[in-house]
Amino acid sequence: MSLDLLAAAASAMDAQRAALDVAARNVAAAEAAGPNRGYARLEPQFRVVRGPGGTALLRFRGTRTRRGVNVDILHEMIAVMNASRAYQADASLFDVGKSLAEQTIALERL
Repeated sequence: MSLDLLAAAASAMDAQRAALDVAARNVAAAEAAGPNRGYARLEPQFRVVRGPGGTALLRFRGTRTRRGVNVDILHEMIAVMNASRAYQADASLFDVGKSLAEQTIALERL
């Protein structure tokens, strides 16, 4: 059970890291394009898949271009904050699973 929890939390952390990469790519491309030219915003796409044992895993599918919507720095900063908070929550969940696995191993030694 705790190994399923660890796998789910790790896959979600990977997906949120990818979302952070997309936001950074958007900001860098918008800055490179300059103030007079727009850059179409890329949005991260995710998918829930079933892993071994039926564990739900979150996977990064890639990006989708939003036509007609240029990159807005404020919007990207909000996306970074959301992805960062989700990553922190997933890391906390991973720590809980790790503690659960350690306590289970300790109980088996008794």
